[in-house]
Amino acid sequence: VSKQILEQVLRELQPLCTTEQQFIEKFFQLNHDAANLEVSVRTVSSLVPSAISHWPQSQCPLHLIAYLLFSRLEEPTTRLLSEIFSCLEPELRGFLDICNKIHPFGCLQVLVTLNDSIFERWDSSSALPSSFLNTILGNMLLLAKNSFNKCIGTLCKEIEETRMPSKLKGGILPSVNRFEEFVNFSEKVFRTAQRRGELDKAHLRLASSVFSSINSLPSANLKVNTDMVMMENFHHIHCFLCQKMIHCLEDKKTEAKQRYSKHMKKYIITYLGQPLEKLNNFFEGVKARVAQGVKEEEVSFQLAYSKQELRKVIDRYPGKEVKRALEILYRKIHKDLSPEENLLPVVWHAMERELIRQYQEFEELIQRCYRGSGIAMDFTVEDLLSYFSSITLSS
Repeated sequence: VSKQILEQVLRELQPLCTTEQQFIEKFFQLNHDAANLEVSVRTVSSLVPSAISHWPQSQCPLHLIAYLLFSRLEEPTTRLLSEIFSCLEPELRGFLDICNKIHPFGCLQVLVTLNDSIFERWDSSSALPSSFLNTILGNMLLLAKNSFNKCIGTLCKEIEETRMPSKLKGGILPSVNRFEEFVNFSEKVFRTAQRRGELDKAHLRLASSVFSSINSLPSANLKVNTDMVMMENFHHIHCFLCQKMIHCLEDKKTEAKQRYSKHMKKYIITYLGQPLEKLNNFFEGVKARVAQGVKEEEVSFQLAYSKQELRKVIDRYPGKEVKRALEILYRKIHKDLSPEENLLPVVWHAMERELIRQYQEFEELIQRCYRGSGIAMDFTVEDLLSYFSSITLSS
């Protein structure tokens, strides 16, 4: 509603001010000044392209154009109009203030409406508009931009300083929801806007703030595993940005995917533990000895890594025990993850890949360091695949 009223106000102001300007010029015989005014406008207009040529079109600073176009127009006609319409600027300021207060993000609509109005006048081939009105609108545009920047600054601070509840159980964080709320609203408002440079800068600021908010989780002393929460939230942001396809946030989308993958790996390996933990520890020791210079064929002569010790470790992992450990692990993952993101299949499949990678590494080390010993694990890769599949189907 405020958008429609503001557009109506701007539409009705131009003919009013233009008519008054024409009357003043005729009544006070200021035609010479009017001619000079037109020359001045054309002169300044010719300066604009070269003055802003180094700016990308989508990021051209509108207040610079307004300043260049109207700052030199201080002719008698304009001064007379300033006296006649002395209450116009204060009234417009008050009206814009009301528009900003109607909605938390009302300043976006005000900025878009003023942007479009000024550029329509600048691009229009119609009769010369009132320089007085254009000066007023230029001032209003600066005011709208300041309100917009203040709104974004406040929102960034709100997102960065959001305190996490100590009993947080996971799921999407309030700061992420707040970021999405702004992006959804702003994209709707700017859908038909002629320029969106200010919005793109705001999106980048807010994205950095929400990333910072998620990254601060480890210092919040939460009882829940922070890698799991960070994994879910970066995954959520990545999916959201994929849907929105906002060009200026492509790098943030890529970064969100990288962070999501990083924290999923940490969650799987560090927090969920190793279903084959003792085997993993044993072979980590084997790799360490080889790295220290022990020949592969001589590793089995190390007391802690003898063939007998290897058999003892392998005996701890019969196939049935491995499957039971995986069932416990699956229930733990199911309990941890929030249903909104539906990451259980993704995490479970990643766990499967990691376990198979470990198994294949163990087999390779046995072949290299215990060649001819006849030592083998109680289960195969095919068995592992079968365990994961049956657990998934029975859930």
